[in-house]
Amino acid sequence: MSARYQLSGTTAVEISAGIESGIRTGALSPGAALPPVRALAADLGVSPATVARAYQELRQRGLLVTAGRLGTRVRPRPPVAARRSALRPPPLPGARDLSRGEPDRRLLPPLGPHLAALAADTGPSVSYSDAGVLPELAEVARARLDADGVPAGELTITGGALDGIERLLGAHLRPGDAVAVEDPGWANLLDLVAALGLRPIGVPVDDEGPMVAGVAAALAAGARALVVTSRAQNPTGSAVSAERAEALRALLAGRRDLLLIEDDHAAELARVPLYPLAGATASWAFLRSVSKPFGPDLRLAVLVGDETTVARVAGRTRVGAGWVSTVLQRLVLALWSDPAVDELVRRAAQSYEQRRDGLLTALAEHGLRAHGRSGINVWLPVPDETSAVTALRDAGWAVAPGALYRIAAAPAVRVTVSSLHADDLAPLAAALAHAANPTPPPGFPT
Repeated sequence: MSARYQLSGTTAVEISAGIESGIRTGALSPGAALPPVRALAADLGVSPATVARAYQELRQRGLLVTAGRLGTRVRPRPPVAARRSALRPPPLPGARDLSRGEPDRRLLPPLGPHLAALAADTGPSVSYSDAGVLPELAEVARARLDADGVPAGELTITGGALDGIERLLGAHLRPGDAVAVEDPGWANLLDLVAALGLRPIGVPVDDEGPMVAGVAAALAAGARALVVTSRAQNPTGSAVSAERAEALRALLAGRRDLLLIEDDHAAELARVPLYPLAGATASWAFLRSVSKPFGPDLRLAVLVGDETTVARVAGRTRVGAGWVSTVLQRLVLALWSDPAVDELVRRAAQSYEQRRDGLLTALAEHGLRAHGRSGINVWLPVPDETSAVTALRDAGWAVAPGALYRIAAAPAVRVTVSSLHADDLAPLAAALAHAANPTPPPGFPT
């Protein structure tokens, strides 16, 4: 914790408000450690129970996380808007930033021509009563999903995959309910689960997706929802295989007490077949975002599922945001309908695959087995994340520490390959090998 920021308060409400204020102003940065309960209680002259209540309230709201021996810390992405000074500092000057998990902007389809065409063809503005899912968009979306074996009867649109997941969890679960999530898994999802006051149960992941024994254990522990990434899993790149899908469907078959959520965020960029679980449970939803193939600023995802689940999401949207912009829907429909855009996305997917496979091969030459079956990330197990990230920083590479994505999984680092060039692979692999197996400092002979 910053030595310049002093916590204060004599009640749990005052203490929690002071901590939140520190996070909001940037005095308490993401990941900052807070004093132990008894130490802060002694400093403030209050009972340990008062401090414990303050910490518990902030954990339930997703602002703090208890990290075992590391104590209580500010979450990496706490759900409270902070001043710009609290944003993540940039990498060291001259360093290559491979930590962000974003697509290569150079490979995204240009939006200008389609926006110009929409501007030239703009008719009367939609009214509140007429807005909603465009029928023509729904028709094309159903056809694209049907081609991948996803039943697409009931359909709605959300403002991206995470927005859809939030609406699904909010419509089915209540604070304190357990959610089975991949471990390691998407950092944004882990933060969302915390912000909703839900209890995450980690499910181990291998290259073929969530492990069946882990899902079974989560169900036995009372999980009321299961979130699965179909392909290009973030951070490991895993993709649900045909055999894994069959085993998971058998495990989940007919369950009426579980909400199954599938996230196919990479869609056309995945370059591996889709083996959906859709329909295995009575309550289910399948989400496909457009942000990865077409650009992060296109906040739109197609959501299909059983009638009740889709109706709950659509109804909640109607009394909140109302609808996803029909202008955005028309733009996405234009991109879907352009063969030239299809070709650009195909070439982007091929480029990511070449970079990812090239890095995996280069690491294998150093005796390192990393993971990245699909998508834009490579997951490399390391003995110690802090030393690995530091060594890579000193070598001019910025990567993401695995702690952002883990619950109980082993340490690792995530490397985003989307901006790599062919001549980057050898030096990066050498730096990763050194970071994963650092040379011990000279010491006394044994």
